[in-house]
Amino acid sequence: MRKIWQETKQNLKKYRAEYTVGVLIFLVDHLTKVLAMYRLEDEPVKVFPFFQLRYVENTGAAFGMMQGGNLILIFIMLGIIGYILKTWDELCAYGPLVKWGSVFILAGAAGNLYDRITLGYVVDFLDFLVWPVFNVADSFITIGGGLFVLSFVFNRKKPVQEEK
Repeated sequence: MRKIWQETKQNLKKYRAEYTVGVLIFLVDHLTKVLAMYRLEDEPVKVFPFFQLRYVENTGAAFGMMQGGNLILIFIMLGIIGYILKTWDELCAYGPLVKWGSVFILAGAAGNLYDRITLGYVVDFLDFLVWPVFNVADSFITIGGGLFVLSFVFNRKKPVQEEK
């Protein structure tokens, strides 16, 4: 147990920026969802002709898929989070695009997982009128996935070996 604690402390120091950004993303996501729940439940707020803030309770995944599939989506998110945490050092070895993509996906998945467990649905509120309504967590999951794609396009080399 002592060894695990020491490794955890070392990782917290080594990845301080990544942990900080991940926690900030989670907190901003949560705060914006709480604000949406209390400020937007009556009617949407038009911001631009093409964009509004509209409260939606989403029991499915992206693009309205798997509506009512909250329980299976909880397990899928737990799997994604578990995979990222288990393979963290390996993912980071592929460079900053994969590392930060992992941080963004992890923070976004944690934000939506929190909603699914505590509310039974995910709060969505960003509505571009031609696209499904989404939230901050969804945005960072998408950005993280985009960083992974960019990594594969621009970085064809093998993982960087850490110096010992």
